[in-house]
Amino acid sequence: MAILLPKKTAHRKVRKGKNEGVATRGNTVAFGDWGLMSLDNERVNSRQIEAARQAITRYIKRGGKIWIRIFPHTPVTKKPLDVKMGSGKGEPQFFVAKVKAGTVMFEIADVTEEQAKEALRLAGHKLPVRVKIIKKENF
Repeated sequence: MAILLPKKTAHRKVRKGKNEGVATRGNTVAFGDWGLMSLDNERVNSRQIEAARQAITRYIKRGGKIWIRIFPHTPVTKKPLDVKMGSGKGEPQFFVAKVKAGTVMFEIADVTEEQAKEALRLAGHKLPVRVKIIKKENF
């Protein structure tokens, strides 16, 4: 699977904006049995998401099922090195997902508890946020 990128964006460049507070949506395990929940507010870029996905896939040896619950919609611009102040905003360089505390980023199913915990632990090391492994609550 290639790096995650939006097919089309409404605007090429967007403002930074804020990323504060806790997640009110996407904060429960919806599809799988185990989830990887963020404990921080941070921007996660598409390369980090892909690295975490690969870590999970490699550990469970392509068994089980994985869901990626975050998507990098937001473009981040950067100016080249040694460019003077002014002369406008830089060009879009990469895309990020704005992750809030409480967001479930990855879910996993059809694997044992030990496999799920270890796979998600390894994925957590690839991400710029502190994470918690959570189990689906069966009501």
